[in-house]
Amino acid sequence: MAPRPTVPDAALSPRPRLRLGLTQFGMSYLLLILLTLIGCVNYDLSLGYGLTFLLAGVWVVTAGQAVRAARSLSARVVAPRSAVAGGEARYTVYVTAPARSTALAVIVKTSQGDTRYVNARVPAGTMHPVSVAVPARLRGALTLTSVRVGALDALAIWQASLRLRPESADGWQVPVHPAPEPSAPPPPARPHAATGPGARRVPGDEDFAGLRPYAPGDSPRQVSWRHVARTGTLLTRETDAAGGEATVLDWHDTGGAGAPDARVSRLAAWIATLRASGTPYALRVPGLTVPAGAGDAHAERALDALAGVTPLPPPFTSRVGRTSAPVGLNAAAMRSTVIALAFALAPAALRAPWWVTALIAGLLLHTDWRMQRGRAAIPTWVLGVVAGVSAALLAGTYGTLLGRDAGTALLALLAALKTAETRTRRDANLLILLALFVASTHYFFGQGPLTALHSVLAAWVLLTAAARWTVTAPNETVLPEGRAARHAGVLMALAMPLALTLFVLFPRPSGPLWHLSVQGRATTGLANEITAGEYSDLAQSRAVAFRADFQGPVPPVADRYWRGPVYEAYDGQRWRQVRQGGTSASVDVSGPQWIYTLTMEPSSSPWLPVLDAPVTLPTGTFLTTNFQVIMLRPPATRQRLTVQSRQARLGVRESGERLRYDLTLPAGESPRAVALAATWRTLEPEDRVQAALTYLQQGGFTYTLSPPALPQRDRVDAFLWGAKQGFCEHYASAFTFLMRAAGIPARIVGGYLGGEFNPDGGYLIVRQQDAHAWSEVWLAGQGWVRVDPTALIAPARVNADVQTALDSPLATTAPAPGALARLQLRLDAVQNRWDDLVIGYGGERQQSLLARVGLGDVGGARYSVALLALLALALLPAALWRRRASRPRDPAARALHDLTVRLRVPRDPGETPTAYAARVRGVWPTTGPALEDVLHAYHAARYAPGDPAAALRDLRAAVRRVRRPSRTA
Repeated sequence: MAPRPTVPDAALSPRPRLRLGLTQFGMSYLLLILLTLIGCVNYDLSLGYGLTFLLAGVWVVTAGQAVRAARSLSARVVAPRSAVAGGEARYTVYVTAPARSTALAVIVKTSQGDTRYVNARVPAGTMHPVSVAVPARLRGALTLTSVRVGALDALAIWQASLRLRPESADGWQVPVHPAPEPSAPPPPARPHAATGPGARRVPGDEDFAGLRPYAPGDSPRQVSWRHVARTGTLLTRETDAAGGEATVLDWHDTGGAGAPDARVSRLAAWIATLRASGTPYALRVPGLTVPAGAGDAHAERALDALAGVTPLPPPFTSRVGRTSAPVGLNAAAMRSTVIALAFALAPAALRAPWWVTALIAGLLLHTDWRMQRGRAAIPTWVLGVVAGVSAALLAGTYGTLLGRDAGTALLALLAALKTAETRTRRDANLLILLALFVASTHYFFGQGPLTALHSVLAAWVLLTAAARWTVTAPNETVLPEGRAARHAGVLMALAMPLALTLFVLFPRPSGPLWHLSVQGRATTGLANEITAGEYSDLAQSRAVAFRADFQGPVPPVADRYWRGPVYEAYDGQRWRQVRQGGTSASVDVSGPQWIYTLTMEPSSSPWLPVLDAPVTLPTGTFLTTNFQVIMLRPPATRQRLTVQSRQARLGVRESGERLRYDLTLPAGESPRAVALAATWRTLEPEDRVQAALTYLQQGGFTYTLSPPALPQRDRVDAFLWGAKQGFCEHYASAFTFLMRAAGIPARIVGGYLGGEFNPDGGYLIVRQQDAHAWSEVWLAGQGWVRVDPTALIAPARVNADVQTALDSPLATTAPAPGALARLQLRLDAVQNRWDDLVIGYGGERQQSLLARVGLGDVGGARYSVALLALLALALLPAALWRRRASRPRDPAARALHDLTVRLRVPRDPGETPTAYAARVRGVWPTTGPALEDVLHAYHAARYAPGDPAAALRDLRAAVRRVRRPSRTA
């Protein structure tokens, strides 16, 4: 092995130009950011913006990291002495990273059309050799046409590369010797006596014959180390041997070999044979004669002559493009990836069917087992069969593969399947990106603080795994998990200011890019039709339906009727909605005004519950002719909508067609109820309503969640004269039936009643158990009047809540909440505040904020200037951190480092301050006096006794006085 050369003094020459580019992983990472951003825009995932911008901030910060690392690199290429056609030429690139340990990539291109890409990690303060083996495909000359040394960031997203220049006119040229002919015949016995001057000696390996300058490829045993120690110059000893008889290898002796390449291959085989036996030989080829000699150096000269024999083989054009040595999986890095993937998939696996969760767990455990045991991956065709069967089962379970639940379950399963067939580092990187995408899909199910915490932690552990894959070459040690976690954590912390800036100022579109609903399993909510028992089922669910935050006082308890679907069609068993055209009914606004923001939970129901008559509606909603507020897209995630309502008289001027429809009853249904109502037809309309309410109030009816079952026919009769037990839908249905039979148009309105007041946040929590049904009757001059017959049976249902009404129907207030309930209300207040600040931050809120701070509209001049300024400030912490991290901790060493930065001349590894100053003075003599002051202050700060504080101040002042001359000086 040749002695390691020193890196030449190239620091004072113009620095090579940096070229910043994305790696394959970086391009895929950017594509992931764009995909998640499009998803956030289309589905209005406010929290998704946060994760997307955090990943984008990491993408930006790592670019600066790569550039700064590349600026501190210095490198030199050492070519091998020779290569053999069909083999490899192993170049060595010596790289120095003075500041800190650096991950790098070495990219070389050859004159024979090949490109090689090698990863390595350079320890700080060392000259690290990186071996690059390139194919030597043809006999002749092999040259590196391009050599780039690129510094990688901690995640290998960016590559900042320097193009190296050859140190001589020959560049990095290597003679490619012909491959010896296999099974060649013995060399010819053509002896030749040495004659003439010097005939008594020939080059050999017996006696000392003199010294010559060192040439790459010389054996270390030939180097005269005594002269190296005395003069610092590498010299090589030459030896010779006795002359005598030498074998002549002549071109014409290979005539039977055929083509020129075959003839030189035979000569190369003969040279190898004579070289091994130590026999002197001479070589005669067309146009060149190599004198007789022996030994390794003589063999190299003879093979060099064969390499240049014309005609040379035709040029070779590689179709492979850029290649790298196949990098297998590192067990430690793969275990980190599997653990990170399991953490990222956990929410999706818990929501999926049990067999999907079990399959995901089994695949991850199998991957870890096979990596630790070194077993082969599962065949791809087996995984394909598993994926196909699983997709079919999921489609059967959910009815589709395009919905939210089925889609996320299938995506999580595919990610787990990918681990089972992962074989290379590229597969592992793809797995990390897939897991980041899966983590972003959790926002379809919730955007609460816990989801946000999980997504940030998932991003951290996944980026930690990515940092461990930055350099995993066979001869490299994988980055320890602790250091990888610190790298990922620092990157995310530095990216946070940029993420916050983009979250606040990035334009929020007012609508989706395309209309594709996020379908999932039907969630609990108000139904399209009701029968006895529908609302009693909902009353047993404490799930939150929505929260209402009022601007001003909260409405009285008696006015908290949240209007939802209206049921007008009755077939004897169920009440259904109908769609009727015609003109809209009148709305005469007269009462107080309420402005409130509804935080809707995910639901499959399209109704937006509102108080009384809405005056202004949020975008994406409309009001029907029977005063239902419909959302064009039911909320797939938590959504905030602001509504303005007022008390009003509805439908004073109503269409006759609707009024006639709301009088219809199925023929022959519940004759006793029809007969009872017929006795009221002689009364005034208001008196008919009161007569029905009096009958229910005095009829011995009770309020219960467990009423007896009603028959298929004459259900109202069975309820009024038989069961006499029911929930809100029973009483609303019976009352509406009696009103229609009495000749008064009537219908059922579904929605919610009441809501729990949270004193910590000053808002109402409306749960599914607050679902309620009441009646509306139409009275001339008054329009549609709300009548709640349940309030007569259980007044506590209006005054308190469902549970209080069941326990104490006549109670006027709900009992005070206990300690656990108060804690739950405090946590809910935190959730509501989160919804207000984060989830509810959309286009309207953004525009309002910009208007308040005086930045105008999105896209305006003031907005653009402010955005650029804030983005620059957001990147400032990353720049300061990177600069601080590159400086030594020792004060004196830090001052010397600052001097090298001012001069833009890095110190070589192990170079003393005195030698460094002498090197700089040799090129820029004008800096001599200032450098002497620096050296004097440095030695005083380092070695003088006593407190070095004053000496350190003098050292820093001396460094500031140094000025770098211009290039023309």
